[in-house]
Amino acid sequence: MRMRILRRFCRVLYGFLAATGLITVLVVCTPVVSWWAHTYSGPIDQPKGDVLIILSAASDDQGMISYSSYWRARAALDAWHTGGFKTIVISGGGGPGIFDFLTAYGIQPGVILVDPRPFSTRENAVDTAQLIPGMPGRRVLLTSDFHMYRAIRAFRKAGIAVTPLAVPDVLHSTEHWNGRFRAFETMLVESVKILYYRFRGWI
Repeated sequence: MRMRILRRFCRVLYGFLAATGLITVLVVCTPVVSWWAHTYSGPIDQPKGDVLIILSAASDDQGMISYSSYWRARAALDAWHTGGFKTIVISGGGGPGIFDFLTAYGIQPGVILVDPRPFSTRENAVDTAQLIPGMPGRRVLLTSDFHMYRAIRAFRKAGIAVTPLAVPDVLHSTEHWNGRFRAFETMLVESVKILYYRFRGWI
């Protein structure tokens, strides 16, 4: 009896270790995570527009801008200088990092509207829908590559027609082998969130 239990345990453990090893090899040694991120991001374009909507990422880290917010802020700065935008809306409670970054690089505070209330993608969409009705022109939504699939659908569900501007966040991580497993974890978590949003009817 004990031997049967031990054999069964060994088979389960062997299967688990084999699956873990296979996943690790696929993640680290193949472009599978990069393909996955491209599926969620769509084309990495630089669209022009009038209102640039930036979704803040994780909360700032001990007064410093967080990793994802930093990449979004850099992309927003480039978009501001090349895209003809008149207004920037920063949506999310991720801290003042993006605002501080943009103003430090010369964007006037008067053209930036900060809404710190949202703490989820759905709240980003619902709150922004209430903020921008009086802002004419083309709206462009800026967020990370892995987040764009869910974000753009949440905004359209809230009645906001937006053009995507995806930031290569996970794609940056996949350029180096030691960043690929972190990128894989990010994509896995985001996939669960997409399923949840579909279940709730938010996208």
